[in-house]
Amino acid sequence: MEVINQLYPSKTQIEDFKNFPTDKPIKMVNLLKFKDKAVYEDGRKTDLSGVEAYSIYATEVVNHLEKVGGKTIFFGEVKGLLIGEVEESWEWVAIAEYPSASAMYKMLTDSDYRESEKHRSAGLQGQLNIITQ
Repeated sequence: MEVINQLYPSKTQIEDFKNFPTDKPIKMVNLLKFKDKAVYEDGRKTDLSGVEAYSIYATEVVNHLEKVGGKTIFFGEVKGLLIGEVEESWEWVAIAEYPSASAMYKMLTDSDYRESEKHRSAGLQGQLNIITQ
């Protein structure tokens, strides 16, 4: 099994998500891997670690979730594996719940969210984002 962490979905994944049933709640399982040092796309200088930059995003995203009727279910640091093996483990796991896929898409395209997202992309090396219902 090949595992590829990404920062953003592919065009195909975006199209598939847009066509996801919108009448049921979804939970997004986020497996997160961080950069050692945050790197902002706008070139700003920072001494933040990847975890610190992502933590700014994690604090701000709570309000963005609430605006679309969502919430954080779980957030925690990975301490190890009990079953299975991976070459390189993720560092944190987060689970967010949305009333629907369309509510999540609305949040992701909101201009206020896009400002907060700069901290996410500065801090993350990559992630897996798993849709569950």
